Amino acid sequence: MTEKRSLFALLESVPGVIKTPDDDICISGITFDSRRVVSGDIFVAIKGSDFDAHQFIAQAIVNGAVAILGTENLLNLKVPYVQVENSRKALSYLASAYYDHPSHKMVVIGVTGTDGKTTTVSLIESILQAAGYKVGMISTVNALIAGEQIDTGFHVTTPDALTIQKYLSQMQKAGLTHVVLEVTSHGLAQYRVAAIEFDVAVLTNITHEHLDYHGSFQAYRESKALLFQSLTFKPIKKASLNRFAVLNRDDGSYDYLASLITVPYISYGLSTDAEVQAVDVRYVENGMKFIVNYRKRNEQEIELKGFRVPIKCNLVGKYNVMNCLAAIATTSMMGIGGQAIGEGIAGLRGIPGRMERIEMGQDFMVIVDFAHTPNALRNALLSARTIMKENKSPGRVIAVLGSAGLRDKKKRRMMAEISAELADITVITAEDPRTESLDSILSEMGGGLRDRGLVEDEDYYCIRDRGNAIRTAIDLAKMGDMVIVCGKGHEQSMCFGNIEYPWDDRIAVRASLAEYLGIDGPEMPYLPTQEEK
Repeated sequence: MTEKRSLFALLESVPGVIKTPDDDICISGITFDSRRVVSGDIFVAIKGSDFDAHQFIAQAIVNGAVAILGTENLLNLKVPYVQVENSRKALSYLASAYYDHPSHKMVVIGVTGTDGKTTTVSLIESILQAAGYKVGMISTVNALIAGEQIDTGFHVTTPDALTIQKYLSQMQKAGLTHVVLEVTSHGLAQYRVAAIEFDVAVLTNITHEHLDYHGSFQAYRESKALLFQSLTFKPIKKASLNRFAVLNRDDGSYDYLASLITVPYISYGLSTDAEVQAVDVRYVENGMKFIVNYRKRNEQEIELKGFRVPIKCNLVGKYNVMNCLAAIATTSMMGIGGQAIGEGIAGLRGIPGRMERIEMGQDFMVIVDFAHTPNALRNALLSARTIMKENKSPGRVIAVLGSAGLRDKKKRRMMAEISAELADITVITAEDPRTESLDSILSEMGGGLRDRGLVEDEDYYCIRDRGNAIRTAIDLAKMGDMVIVCGKGHEQSMCFGNIEYPWDDRIAVRASLAEYLGIDGPEMPYLPTQEEK
């Protein structure tokens, strides 16, 4: 940030201001990390569960901060101080004001849910492109701005408020008119998207995840609902699109969310109750075909013509039918016709780390998938079974998976039990143990496998090093089998202790396959468990 802004002018957009300084100043940047403060910045002090940035205010001032914003009643600072009720929320609105409220000048579509967000965002973006819109995208994989792809980080949910507003500003200045944004529960609960004016809210599903953070499924569901409740607020902008919501008719959250929404909404699903429904789903080589039926709902005023559209999709699995339907419902409500919808879906070749096939000449299939929740793992393994069936392969499904440390512990056994049910062989291994004991995590998962009758070193294997776990799965594979490596997908690092080690499952798979086939390939990425026997 280099442009100077009046602090008082910025604060006009910030809710919950308790106390302001007597005199106005100009600021040339915003940061919430005292180590990154440069001269002219306002430093926003945030209280987290494990830290309180108010203790770094003195250092921020030494580093050049010309103003401080926080929640404590502080006196006698050397620079102007702004006291607010909630610094996270204030940061979001402060950043939006600094970048001149870019979301007020574009149509913003938010997609939330437990699984399928990235794929649905990509499908909507592809359809909008096919329809001729100038569209940008922000997902947990990357940001797409005027044709430029920007990596959004190693372990990222929704990016922080400053980064989001910066991306939105770049999109608006590049002449984009629409943006599709992946919105996580953390992003909603931590106010990262609080200052964004959403026009459309889309739900994929709500299943078991992030209960370590939210405390209960109800609290998790309520955080997702914030996106839909934001549509009820009076719009600041003059958007060319009437606000609406898109709900999954087959998900358990449907009635709950429908009761909260005060704008028109449309539903999608496989059930006959859905307005946008998929029928005649068929799996073909490298994808799926199905027909989309559109129906009107009488009790709400939804202007959507009834028609049938044939769809060819390069993705596989029932869950990707649902992701396609979410994108189709969204874009149909925007007035986009069946031809552009079909072209947009067919034009999406795949999503990095989502049922991504790795081919190096082996006589069995290898797939890398991001599945790291019980629901996603079940869907991935069911899709693996479907692929095997469509290929008329009598082979086995060999699953490699782990469960993250310092995250929802209940899902560890759940995921192990799902793999025991749907995979022929399971290899459990590390997946971001962080500061938790890897042995304890694997012990919990192993218990779930043994309770389902699996025998170690016959039906399942426990291998601490993820690289060696992938090697083991590939060594076990025979002609016609499928190895599916779950949990990391597109991610570019693995966390042990407090250190992020560069890691990519796809590189690890290619390294292992090269060793197996005796051909040139990448080196296996290093992890601290690599040298263990």
